Amino acid sequence: MASNEGFLTNEQREVLKIASQNVESLSSSPKSPTLLSEHNIKAPAGGKASTAGIAVRHVRRSHSGKLVRVKKDGAGGKGTWGKLLDTDGESHLDRNDPNYDSGEEPYQLVGSTVLDPLDEYKKAVVSIIEEYFSTGDVELAASELRELGSTGYHPYFIKRLVSIAMDRHDKEKEMASVLLSALYADVISPSQIQDGFFLLLESVDDLAVDILDAVDILALFLARAVVDDIVPPAFLNRAKKGLSESSKGVQVIQIADKSYLSAPHHAELVEKRWGGSTHITVEEVKKKITDLLREYVENGDTIEACRCIRELGVSFFHHEVVKRSLVLAMEIRTAEPLMLKLLKEAAEEGLISSSQMVKGFSRLAESLDDLALDIPSAKALFRSLIPKAISEGWLDASFVKTSVEDGEVPDDAKLRRYKEEAVTIIHEYFLSDDIPELIQSLVDLGTPEYNSIFLKKLITLAMDRKNREKEMASVLLASLHSEIFSSEDIANGFVMLLESAEDTALDILDASNELALFLARAVIDDVLVPHNLEEISSKLPLDSSGSETVRMARALLSARHAGERILRCWGGGSGWAVEDAKDKILKLLEEYESGGVVAEACQCIRDLGMPFFNHEVVKKALVMAMEKKNDRMLDLLQECFTEGLITINQMTKGFARIKDGLEDLALDIPNAEEKFSFYVEHAQKKGWLLPSFGSSGMDAFVTQTAAS
Repeated sequence: MASNEGFLTNEQREVLKIASQNVESLSSSPKSPTLLSEHNIKAPAGGKASTAGIAVRHVRRSHSGKLVRVKKDGAGGKGTWGKLLDTDGESHLDRNDPNYDSGEEPYQLVGSTVLDPLDEYKKAVVSIIEEYFSTGDVELAASELRELGSTGYHPYFIKRLVSIAMDRHDKEKEMASVLLSALYADVISPSQIQDGFFLLLESVDDLAVDILDAVDILALFLARAVVDDIVPPAFLNRAKKGLSESSKGVQVIQIADKSYLSAPHHAELVEKRWGGSTHITVEEVKKKITDLLREYVENGDTIEACRCIRELGVSFFHHEVVKRSLVLAMEIRTAEPLMLKLLKEAAEEGLISSSQMVKGFSRLAESLDDLALDIPSAKALFRSLIPKAISEGWLDASFVKTSVEDGEVPDDAKLRRYKEEAVTIIHEYFLSDDIPELIQSLVDLGTPEYNSIFLKKLITLAMDRKNREKEMASVLLASLHSEIFSSEDIANGFVMLLESAEDTALDILDASNELALFLARAVIDDVLVPHNLEEISSKLPLDSSGSETVRMARALLSARHAGERILRCWGGGSGWAVEDAKDKILKLLEEYESGGVVAEACQCIRDLGMPFFNHEVVKKALVMAMEKKNDRMLDLLQECFTEGLITINQMTKGFARIKDGLEDLALDIPNAEEKFSFYVEHAQKKGWLLPSFGSSGMDAFVTQTAAS
């Protein structure tokens, strides 16, 4: 066997194994004797230096071969390998070691900034905007914005686009407006466009620090958005309510409204403020349009004309193509068929949108008075063109209704003045709550043919206000119906409202529900009868928003306790429930009958704040007069009628309700019919009742009242 010199014996190996297993416990007690010393283990023979007589735990050979006295616990000093199986020290990995494993490297936590998605979105849209300003490619910008996603952040795109353009030249401002029109509805929703402009209005104070004329520029952007039909005019008032009165945002709205949108021919002025095109001026665009139309008259090539229109690249200005085409058709009578063919072809191809077509017709209608100086038959010719365009399907039929309402048809000066006066009268009424004054103002206008338009204006303005104004509008309708408006006027006014319900909903989100309540309230107040709802519905398309609104009104009227609920939908004037109102009327009449003063009783009736319910005062006063056999109640009714507190319609309705219930009343008051005949005769002498009272028509009225 080979010599074992220089190697551990089997016994020594066993001792070393035991020592390795117990190293932790051994090293924790420095005074304990080690197993190595107990067994007197010596260094193997063949060493360069003898270690006899020295305990192993006191001496350790260093890497250099020197003898070094070790520290306690076996942890070596300088040049030693440390404790046996030492795990307390830091491990050092050698990356040059063939067995190196990167997975053994200690983990290191690295701090990282959490990115805000909105900040990332804002950075991304800046590059889209800058690229658009360089290339002018609307479709590319729309595609990139669509691919970016994060549709909820689109209002911030509006804000960033406009704020960047505000600090650039007119070319970029015009490009920004063009892009907004192109993105409207297709990429960015109408509500998000409005939210974006509101963000701009809120931040204009900060923008003004860097852009000196920020207020004026933003006002022009806002006016341009209104002219381009991407922001409704009602947005101005709504936004103003959400801003501090001292903010520059309010100044922006005021400038946009007063300086730009209220000016004559404001649409053209606003559109051409920055050039009307991203590359050429408005005048140049108009000249190109005129030239291509005259060339079309000569060659009759519709395809070529459409191509030239498309190459202009001003889709937002196509209403000018429509207007000039119509004017040319009037100037050159032989060109009319060609022009109508061109417009029809452009509409069918989608080259000229429906809104641009309507806008072109509307602009021509506005300028007919001036055009008639050069073309005497302009108004007649324009009238003849409209039905042709509608019948061929390239002009929306709503143009006729819209133009009549907005004063954009021939002979519109009178209607336009009426609308302006009507709005003023309605605003004054909302401030003063003076119904007699309003009625007198309408009488002074002397235009009963426009009563339906007044009703439409009244309810449209009320819908965009608080419940107080809505209640006032319903109360006023009842009074107008009794004084100067016919049932036909009321019904026609509601038809006009319902026909434009979808457009109204763009400005007033809850328009459909509000209109349904106004309709139902009109029935409850006997301004309309249930049969009128059927007539109104028959004039509307079955699947239209207006028809749905009529169905909602019917559902409201068919509910239990519908009368009380609908009367209270906007507070009922004073907020009283019907039974509460009846109880108060009875108490004030009893107090008056027991010796009260007429003036005080009238004031109590006025304080109820329910003029639409004054027929209940008439009814209870007559019943009390019969029961008490005291005709003093007639003096009260006379005073109320003289003051205008109780209108002739309310008076007639009160008498009609008594007449309808005479049979039941006679069970308690035997001479009820005799007394009622006396009261009717007295009322007719005093002029309290409508001339139709007692006729067959009145009987029908009574039946309808009872049914409702």
